[in-house]
Amino acid sequence: MSNTHEHIVKSYDEELKRLTGEIARMGELAIEQLDRAIVALDRRDSAEAEAVVEGDRRIDAIELEVSHDVLRLLALRQPMAGDLREILAALRIAADIERVGDYAANLAKRSLVLNVSAPMAPARQLAGLAELAIELLHGVLDAYRDRNADLALRVRERDAELDAMYTSLFRELLTYMMEDPRSISACTHLLFMAKNIERIGDHATNIAENVWFLEHGEMPGERAKRDTTSTESVEHPAK
Repeated sequence: MSNTHEHIVKSYDEELKRLTGEIARMGELAIEQLDRAIVALDRRDSAEAEAVVEGDRRIDAIELEVSHDVLRLLALRQPMAGDLREILAALRIAADIERVGDYAANLAKRSLVLNVSAPMAPARQLAGLAELAIELLHGVLDAYRDRNADLALRVRERDAELDAMYTSLFRELLTYMMEDPRSISACTHLLFMAKNIERIGDHATNIAENVWFLEHGEMPGERAKRDTTSTESVEHPAK
C-alpha cells in the first residue's frame, strides 16, 4: 500500500470517527435535555424549563454540522457498501436525535403552562415514563458507539414497555378528567407530554434499526407495539 493511499484511508477513517463523535455529542445533549425537562416539571421550575427550550438550539446546530459532513463525504469520498451504510445511518440517526431534542423542548414549553395552575398528582408519573425513555436512549447510543446490533435489537424490543406505560398513563389521565372536569386543561397538556415521551421511544427504536442496518445491510423485521390509545374507549365512572 502506497503512502498516499494510506494517508487517504487514514483521513477517511478520521472523518468517519469525527461523524460518530458528533452524533454521540448530540445524543448526550438530547438525554440531558430530556432529564432537565422532567426536573423542571417536577420542581415547577420555569427558569429551568426556559433553559431547556433555549438549549434545543445546540442540538440543531450539531445536526447541521452532521449534514454538512455527510454531504462532504458523499461528494469527495464516493463511499460504497459498508462505508455508504455508515454515512447514511449517521444521517438518519442524527435526524432522530434532533427530534428527541424537539420533544424535550416541547415538554419544557408545556411545563411552563402548567406552572401557572395548581400542581397535579398525575404529573409525577411522567418521570417514570421519561426514565425508561432515557434508558432506551442510553442503550441505543451505546449500541451505535460499539456497533452492537444485538444490543440495538434488545433496546428496540423494550420500546413495548414504554408503550404499555404510556397507555396506562393515558387511561388514568382520561379518567382523571372525567372525574374532575376542572382538570381537563392541565390533563390535556399532560397527555401531550406523555405522547411526546412515547414518541422519543419510537425514535430510539429508529436508531436501533439503523444500527442493525449498519451492521447487516438490511432492516430488522416488524416489532411489537403496545400503544393501544388509538382504540381506547373509556367509560364514565359510576356515580
